[in-house]
Amino acid sequence: MRRSRLVPGLVSRIQRRTWRKGIHLKRPEELAIMRQAGRINALVLQTLRQAIRPGVSAAELDELAEKTIRKLGARPAFKGYPGPYPYPATITLSINDELVHGIPYPDKIIREGDLVSVDCGVIYKGYYADAAFTVAVGEVPPLAQELLRVTKEALDLAIRMAWPGRRTGDISAAIQQFVESHGFHVTRQYTGHGIGRWMHEDPAVPNFGEPGTGEVLRPGMVLALEPMVLVGTEETAVLDDEWTVVSADGSLTAHFEHTVAVTEFGPQVLTKV
Repeated sequence: MRRSRLVPGLVSRIQRRTWRKGIHLKRPEELAIMRQAGRINALVLQTLRQAIRPGVSAAELDELAEKTIRKLGARPAFKGYPGPYPYPATITLSINDELVHGIPYPDKIIREGDLVSVDCGVIYKGYYADAAFTVAVGEVPPLAQELLRVTKEALDLAIRMAWPGRRTGDISAAIQQFVESHGFHVTRQYTGHGIGRWMHEDPAVPNFGEPGTGEVLRPGMVLALEPMVLVGTEETAVLDDEWTVVSADGSLTAHFEHTVAVTEFGPQVLTKV
């Protein structure tokens, strides 16, 4: 497919269309709902992870995701989401050099040796949850294994940094330094974000930055932290479906994400079973 270069920027054009300005600190009752939303999202991703195997189409996984979300009493957050045109599916499914926003087409078939990234969001009682994972299908080369390990550990590190009194830049810098110390790259064009009644809220949490900068973390903030890591370059491009983001050089990518609440007792991951 034809690839067109994105104009570099902190927040993607898709996020900018619906970004909610201002930081909203969640009350305990709101966090309780978001925990339920997060658990539903985690159960959906658990179901999808178990269903990923060679020969399965992305569209089959998308259908399974929507069925599971609705069975659990929530709604898909991505379907119809504003962008170049309303997003047409329940999940994004990105393979190998596709970093994020991959549309789950019926002819997108999972094969042995693929790296498959699945991103899913749900809406429950008016609140969003958002999470993602990347998984290797069967045997993959050592470089791909290392990419998965580093990206997952970058997310774990980011979560551990989400204490009151720290700043968003502390999280961003920790991700960047860890990823780059292993020879990989973080995207400059897509970012983690606040989340709550809107999918994308302040503050932005990039995967690069300087310690001591950005917003001060406070109890009640909820963040979608999401390292997006590329093997060969930080540059990305967009396919002509206007959604699917790929590495500009065709190299492998990985993406992990959790929705995380900042509390006085430390970070709490909401998108887990």
